[in-house]
Amino acid sequence: MRGMCLKYTGNRRKRERIMRLCSIASGSSGNCIYVGSEATHLLVDAGVSGKRTENGLNHLGITGKELDGILITHEHADHISGLGVMARKYGVPIYATRGTIEAIRNCGTIGRIEDSLFREVYEDTKLIIKDLTVNPMKISHDAAQPVAYRIAYGSRRVGICTDLGVYNDYTVECLKGMDALLIEANHDVNMLQVGPYPYYLKQRILGDRGHLSNENSGRLLSRILHDNLQTILLGHLSKENNLPELAYEAVRMEITMGENPYHANDFRLQVAGRSEMSPVINIA
Repeated sequence: MRGMCLKYTGNRRKRERIMRLCSIASGSSGNCIYVGSEATHLLVDAGVSGKRTENGLNHLGITGKELDGILITHEHADHISGLGVMARKYGVPIYATRGTIEAIRNCGTIGRIEDSLFREVYEDTKLIIKDLTVNPMKISHDAAQPVAYRIAYGSRRVGICTDLGVYNDYTVECLKGMDALLIEANHDVNMLQVGPYPYYLKQRILGDRGHLSNENSGRLLSRILHDNLQTILLGHLSKENNLPELAYEAVRMEITMGENPYHANDFRLQVAGRSEMSPVINIA
């Protein structure tokens, strides 16, 4: 594979058409993903503290005031807990569906956000933010109006898709042709079933509006793999019901044993951590 996964040094690269993807945090306790080009800087979700978000941006050589937008997938706390701080401090536009915007406005834990900062997005309708093209896609999750996002810079495409209890042909079609993917591998089914969660919560997670298991993540990937896919990040792992090693091996097994022409070793596969940043993925 031609993909490269490098630690960014902070030196700006001039006139190179490089798209960057980095997980600042990914997991059931908080999610914040950076996607950008040389000119445009976006976050997908702001589910960790403002300080941690800023530290992550600074590690990438970016400041909060350089953000061009925050794309929100849905209103659950692990996706918006730092949104109020970032919005009020930097006046950064917030992109979300109408249902998600209304849910955020009714959320009492993140403080007031000026109405003028909200920008409504629509499923399957392109949105241009400077030199990036954003394509929201429908997902199945127990939130007001959740979406995942595909982001393009010229011919380079990144998909960020978590918090979906089930996938279908629509999901597969939306995620085909990506150069890099951050995709959910939330739980190990056995760990969840014997774990401490109450029955109703286990059923919610396992249901069609819950989260993808490690095995289902691998099965979804097996339907969208292609020769030019550079890097796969497994994200949104449950702290209580999963382990990075389990997610990694289960997804690898599904890819290798699945009905596709590939082996897991054909792709750069990594697990995005909940408490540390991922390496920066440069998509050239």
